[in-house]
Amino acid sequence: MDEHETPTVAPFSIAAVPGVTLTKWTRAWKDRRADAPLEVIRSAPDTQLEAVLDGTADVAFVRLPAFHETLSIIPLYVELPVIVVPKAHPFAERESIQLSDLVGENVLTGAWENSIALVAANVGVVIVPQSIARLHNRGDIVARPVTDAADTRIALAWLTANTTERVEEFIGIVRGRTAHSSRTAPTPATSTPESKAAVRAKTGAKGGTQPIRPGQRSKQQTQSQARDAANRRRRGNAGR
Repeated sequence: MDEHETPTVAPFSIAAVPGVTLTKWTRAWKDRRADAPLEVIRSAPDTQLEAVLDGTADVAFVRLPAFHETLSIIPLYVELPVIVVPKAHPFAERESIQLSDLVGENVLTGAWENSIALVAANVGVVIVPQSIARLHNRGDIVARPVTDAADTRIALAWLTANTTERVEEFIGIVRGRTAHSSRTAPTPATSTPESKAAVRAKTGAKGGTQPIRPGQRSKQQTQSQARDAANRRRRGNAGR
């Protein structure tokens, strides 16, 4: 490389499963890190961790459950479950569906993209995250919320050992931190707690013993001398 050439900056790679919209995060990244180009990798649902595990991607948007002992994972948001049905299906006239309504229906369980194509062919119905229904939307199908179906969650994953400055900055963007906000709040300085007696002795706190200046008698000394004088008077009176 010529000594006057600008060093090439490796792109920051983001893997994402279908249905995840990256626009607001990639826009924020470009605003803050114009020096670091972005690369987006689309992951298949059944191989969603591969890109981040093999180092192809710096971070990955995954759909939970997802786990690997080498990964750090932050849950981000919940996806609404919907049922996709043919446009002429009776469910298309309703605002929402419950699982109990599906008795007698052919509920498809294969890959979502293929299942939606089968729905359009009147083969059955399928429950998917709303983001998937939007991704594969077409004129001959309809999606309706399923109010009691289990939801799905999107999370951000990255290799714990690869928590670089760029990864931390992207995590901050996803979590909504601004360019001027700190990553962590400063930890207030702490010290070893002193005993109450030591504190009172040092500060003369209200309710404690005040420090005695040279030549000054303490309250206890004054009270003791007064008691001694009273005892002497009583003994003198008794001997008369």
